[in-house]
Amino acid sequence: MPIDELNDREKNILRHVIQQFILTATPVGSQNIARKFDLKVSPATIRNIMADLEESGFIDHPHTSAGRVPTDKGYRYYVDSLMDLQELRKSEKGMINKNLETGTLDTEELIKMTSMLLSSITHQLACVSYPKLETGTLEKLQIVSLTSSRILVIITIKSGLVKTITLELSSSIKSSQIDSVQSLLNEKLSGLTFDEIRSTFKERFKDVEDEQRPIIRVFIDSVDKIFKDEKRNDKLVITGAKNIIKQPEFDDPQRFQGIIELIEDKDVIIHIMEKSGDNSPDDVYISIGSENEMEMLQEYSFVSKEYKLGEISGSLGIIGPKRMEYSRVVAIVDYMAKVLTDFLKNTNS
Repeated sequence: MPIDELNDREKNILRHVIQQFILTATPVGSQNIARKFDLKVSPATIRNIMADLEESGFIDHPHTSAGRVPTDKGYRYYVDSLMDLQELRKSEKGMINKNLETGTLDTEELIKMTSMLLSSITHQLACVSYPKLETGTLEKLQIVSLTSSRILVIITIKSGLVKTITLELSSSIKSSQIDSVQSLLNEKLSGLTFDEIRSTFKERFKDVEDEQRPIIRVFIDSVDKIFKDEKRNDKLVITGAKNIIKQPEFDDPQRFQGIIELIEDKDVIIHIMEKSGDNSPDDVYISIGSENEMEMLQEYSFVSKEYKLGEISGSLGIIGPKRMEYSRVVAIVDYMAKVLTDFLKNTNS
């Protein structure tokens, strides 16, 4: 049957199979559905409907069990068409707000706290990426002399985030040279994004005064290093390993090993978080099992949303077994992204 031609009975049975499997982690049989839900149909009818759903690829029949389990296609239909978003309890919202509104938290601490809260509330693996500086607009640049041949460059973007980097010069310089170059850099670069600066820097500074040339040359040689985010692994916070391994799925030693390898390979998680950033920033992104390009992620689901820090953004999300409580996880991820955006705005205002 085409995916958009499920009738009400079929939708109802699929919903109940998925919800029961999420709840119990065991294959779901027709007798179980008939006994637990008053569907006004016989177990035989339920069995026939489940057989049709299996034939169409929405559920599957494990060899060792009489019951059925959802497939990736079934989960996708559920989250797109059958799921009712769960409202967060007042106590949960209160706990989130209380932990994030502590006045002493800076941006980095807020991001770490967000990841810990996400993993604690969902009992899954939480990941939060730092805001991507590259999409920000340069507000100002300062140069501080450390020694006669070593300078510290302080870059401030309009959201309030600051990046610092130390550069080595090939010859000694005077303070007057530093002042002159600092003024020139701010004049030509303020208001540009990091991407624009990297792609046009050499052209913008092809004609400079002789005394400015030694410092400008270092900037030209190091422009990718200066106006780009640092090593990507350092830009991701992952928490909740001890929570996720308590899930029944990880009683299998092979799956247990798989999740440990995933946690250790941050590039895999960064890749899927960057892909989710292509989604509409107002939407929660959900990727299920085989929808994930990377083989290491095909036993898991990923739920994420973008948060904002002024004009730049990062992502926060949950990685867990496909048998996750989507209605609740989506609501939590959505709320946390909105709350983090609000607190970052207040922290950096």
